[in-house]
Amino acid sequence: MSPAKTATSAAKRADARRNITAILDAAQECLVINPDANVAEIAKKAGVGRVTLYGHFPSRAELIDAVFTRAVADSDETLDTVDIDGDPREALARLVAASWKIIDRFRALLAAAQNHLPAERIRAAHDRPMRRVQRLIERGRTEGVFRDDLPLSWMVTVYHSVVHGAAGEIAVGRLSDDDAAELITKTLLAAYTKQP
Repeated sequence: MSPAKTATSAAKRADARRNITAILDAAQECLVINPDANVAEIAKKAGVGRVTLYGHFPSRAELIDAVFTRAVADSDETLDTVDIDGDPREALARLVAASWKIIDRFRALLAAAQNHLPAERIRAAHDRPMRRVQRLIERGRTEGVFRDDLPLSWMVTVYHSVVHGAAGEIAVGRLSDDDAAELITKTLLAAYTKQP
């Protein structure tokens, strides 16, 4: 391939990467505000045409999947900074507080994902963050603080379900943002804590 063709090809790839980033950024921004944001709104916000958007994401569901997966991965990096050492109950409270801030921020994006993606896809996107929860529960069991009479996988599922259930309750007005983290923590500690 000639140097000119190589340069042209590299420029096209760079343009494609910029477009993909712009589309994902715009989609996240639009979907966080309105889970029903349409492709035309997202393309306009990204500064691209619908043909360009569909060239990278052939369906709205694929775009939502990409945005949701990226948001979960970014959130997981944020959660890496949470101190989950020390007393497992206190570590759980810190993890819930940090997780809740993220879920509250992306609640509308989660709603869009739930409307367009299979439940197993949403759960799969959470695999890495849920491994952190699993490690914390395992440590709590080892230290004799958390119960060990329930399957570990079930206890992780309870965490996922309670946190996301709180987002749903807020969406329909049965729970306030201010109360969520405390209620989630109390519910999980009641479910997890080993009885004397």
